Amino acid sequence: MERDPGLQPERTRLAWRRTTLAATVSAVLAVRSVLHGGATPAGVVAGALCCALWLLFLLLAHRRITALAATPVPAPFTPPHATAAALCTVALAVCAAALVL
Repeated sequence: MERDPGLQPERTRLAWRRTTLAATVSAVLAVRSVLHGGATPAGVVAGALCCALWLLFLLLAHRRITALAATPVPAPFTPPHATAAALCTVALAVCAAALVL
């Protein structure tokens, strides 16, 4: 019997898109905070780190969204990629929170 994935792949794609949007907002607010509050060297480094983390997360999310859309039964997300995505998310949140507060 063939597996019927139902709407699960679509829900997963939407979740990746929402998380990417949240990461984008965090990075934009962090950079805005750096630029609006006066650019200190530490602030510029933290803002650049937020941008780098956002780009890495965007790359990981794009790869996963593409994989989910490519086949009806996508390959599982590998542990190294999942770990990298989780670490990017947490690091971006911490970095953005440090700049905003």
